[in-house]
Amino acid sequence: MSIHCESNFPFRKENGDLDIGLRDGTGDAEYLEALERALDLMLARFAPDFMIYLAGADAHAGDRLGRLGLSTDGLFRRDERVFGLARALDVPIAVAMAGGYGHDIEQTVAVHFNTVYAARKSWSCRCPSYSKEQIS
Repeated sequence: MSIHCESNFPFRKENGDLDIGLRDGTGDAEYLEALERALDLMLARFAPDFMIYLAGADAHAGDRLGRLGLSTDGLFRRDERVFGLARALDVPIAVAMAGGYGHDIEQTVAVHFNTVYAARKSWSCRCPSYSKEQIS
């Protein structure tokens, strides 16, 4: 499954099993609705035994290459939804950070940090409990 900016592929893109191409500047609400539809469609097609999540920071509004318009909070909600689904299905999930070509490196780092925080929040472990404020 791929949710991406349709115009980011000026050359031939290999078709996937479930491609969701969005328009330039797509923001939080439309993106998160597309994510919900895509996850529902994915689950209607099969029950995953594991998930691989490529958590792209290039969907952020401040990114120079991604062409989408998600806020930091919108990306965090995306991450929470994906990790929450893996948790609800009780399947392992592998996550890799991707993208992140913003003008403000601190913003890009915050987006990636939020992905890690969302993963930690979604999965219980025998780790000390920290708030985002304590970590930053």
